[in-house]
Amino acid sequence: MATPYDIEPRLLRAFTAVAEELHFTRAAGRLFVAQQALSRDIRRLEREVGVPLFVRTTRQVALTPDGERLLPYARRVLDAHDALRDAFRAEARPLLVDLNTPGLVQDRILRRARELAPEHELMARFESGLTGAAREILAGRLDASFGRYGGLPPALRARLDACFVRYEPMAVLLPEDHELAALPEVPLARLAGEHLYAGAGNDRTPEWTDLAARLFAGRGIHLAPPAPLAVGKEEFQRIMAKHRRPVLAGTGFPPMPGCVLRPLVDPVPLSPVSLVWRKGLRHPALDALRTAAAELGAREGWLERPPGSWLPDGEPGLPGVPLTGAAGPG
Repeated sequence: MATPYDIEPRLLRAFTAVAEELHFTRAAGRLFVAQQALSRDIRRLEREVGVPLFVRTTRQVALTPDGERLLPYARRVLDAHDALRDAFRAEARPLLVDLNTPGLVQDRILRRARELAPEHELMARFESGLTGAAREILAGRLDASFGRYGGLPPALRARLDACFVRYEPMAVLLPEDHELAALPEVPLARLAGEHLYAGAGNDRTPEWTDLAARLFAGRGIHLAPPAPLAVGKEEFQRIMAKHRRPVLAGTGFPPMPGCVLRPLVDPVPLSPVSLVWRKGLRHPALDALRTAAAELGAREGWLERPPGSWLPDGEPGLPGVPLTGAAGPG
């Protein structure tokens, strides 16, 4: 049996991924390794600690009591390992920032951060969804992202830090010949009976689908079924023209040929947007990014909630709500 200081961080990272996903295939995908290699690492770790860590059946994976006991220690070791890595390379390496989709307001935050820290490199990435980006952050392939922090699973939130950036009013993207396209604003009640696409089936964006489900509940609005994941404006435009389903979006969604974007009202639904990064990360460019978000937010009123607006109840990470709180029903 190995002594504790012999255990490789890679084995602890494999264990933590399986413990959080409770699914070997998803954990392997999160770590970008083959499932067989992941299983070997778990078996090796179990040999080294001398106890079984998981109960495996054909239907499910569950932690043993010893696995439950190991998990908080493994997280602390990995957090310390990541902090050590960041401390010795933060000045030299670029900060990798996920902007979700080109053309959103996050572009402006990044531009301002580059002005504030011209000696540091901030590199844009586009992961299209905070859940997917969070997995990349914890795997060390991204540093920061934007999105609905409160919609992440608690296990992910526990390993991330966040600061609230803005209340983004929500909108609906419509084919330009849709009967509601002539309205300057679309009351939520006018969407009763409609099927709106909100990322259902996309494993990168479940936090957005969940927000839509909370908003639609009790209003007669339906979530559209999964559709092919469109990457890039041309593919999005093609899928939109083919399926012709309205799409739930933010008011900052970039222009799309053949479509119109209409704000939602009565009430105005809000999408809470936060800047999210790995817990313990220290980087001067991250400081610049946070300062840029605060500057723009103060100047443009991003933190002012419109009267009578809608938000999901108890959303973690909002002003006045703890980061670790549990999201309640909308």
